[in-house]
Amino acid sequence: MILQQLKEEASSELFERILPYWMDRMTDHENGGFYGQITGANQLVKNAPKGAVLNTRILWTFSEAYFLSPNPDYLESAQRAYGYLKTHFFDKELGGVYWSVDFEGKPLDTKKQVYAQSFGIYALTAYYKATRSSESLELAKNLFHLIEKHSFDTEENGYFEAYTKDWQLMEDLRLSEKDANEKKTMNTHLHVLEAYTTLVQVWGDPLLKKQLKNLIELFLEKFIDPQTFHFNLFFDEYWHLKSKGVSYGHDIEGSWLLQEAAEALGDESLIKQVETVVVKMAEATLAKGIDEDGGLYYELHASGKLDTDKHWWPQAEAVVGFVNAWQLTKEEKWLAQAQQTWEYLSKFIVDRKDGEWHFKVSKEGKPYREEDKAGLWKCPYHNGRACMELMMRAEKYV
Repeated sequence: MILQQLKEEASSELFERILPYWMDRMTDHENGGFYGQITGANQLVKNAPKGAVLNTRILWTFSEAYFLSPNPDYLESAQRAYGYLKTHFFDKELGGVYWSVDFEGKPLDTKKQVYAQSFGIYALTAYYKATRSSESLELAKNLFHLIEKHSFDTEENGYFEAYTKDWQLMEDLRLSEKDANEKKTMNTHLHVLEAYTTLVQVWGDPLLKKQLKNLIELFLEKFIDPQTFHFNLFFDEYWHLKSKGVSYGHDIEGSWLLQEAAEALGDESLIKQVETVVVKMAEATLAKGIDEDGGLYYELHASGKLDTDKHWWPQAEAVVGFVNAWQLTKEEKWLAQAQQTWEYLSKFIVDRKDGEWHFKVSKEGKPYREEDKAGLWKCPYHNGRACMELMMRAEKYV
């Protein structure tokens, strides 16, 4: 009954609220693609820069939505995102995806962040799955080879973070100002893993399979703390740990993405190894990361201070991660927690008045209006994906 309810509510949220918001409010009919920003006060910023992360995530979302429900409007939005990405974000000379372009589509920040290359693979593969565009698959393969050529550390293992336009390793490697400036991060590795998982489902390249298996093993050996079952977040190039903070959203998101990666490879021994760890990660999140109202805290700082704000994306990932834990264990507590977190986000995170989801709310449930409703990071990927995951997972049981 809980799964059926989650499926119905997720379907309504996706098809009636999330997707229409991005089609109606964010489509840039003047300059192409999608606008770069809507503020937390729901004001459209027509001349805002357009980011690679936002645009690839829009492409992924509408490609997957069309694959799930073949509505021509979803296909049109996917095609719009694909055409814009291909025309404006790709470096046609040196390869790879720029970090951002201006509102007219001219290169703005030309760095090659590996995180963005990974989302390029993720989105282009989803577009191939939805449309069978051989061109998009070739672009995804090219990004894979670029990551392996420039970013993979052949001496110490793992992937470096960021490069200049001509693929020289940068000094400032950070994804955002709040991140530590370190050579190897859990976050980038998680999304390389996510991208490779999707690509291996449509392209059985031996090197791709080898590197995906290597990524799973890196998570088991380096990123997952064997005592706490939280992620270690930042490392130097020699795998010396450089942080002690905890990101609850990444913990629960990573748990189900690791599961998906192992299953994509079909390695039974690796699947069993991952399943044991995945449940322990979910247990750790449930024990320390959940507020009494069902919402997921943002993070625990290295100082020991708890950030009690509730961001939109950890709530979405928590619902999927807890349903995944239920699928592995059949323990009812996981479905109960998934339901409670969904009820929390439905009450406090979903913006019933103006559409989409708030970026974050306080512990008391008050939205932070200074944060974007749509922007370089605020996109339809986490919440859209959660809805689709709930719908697909529920189909197996109801």
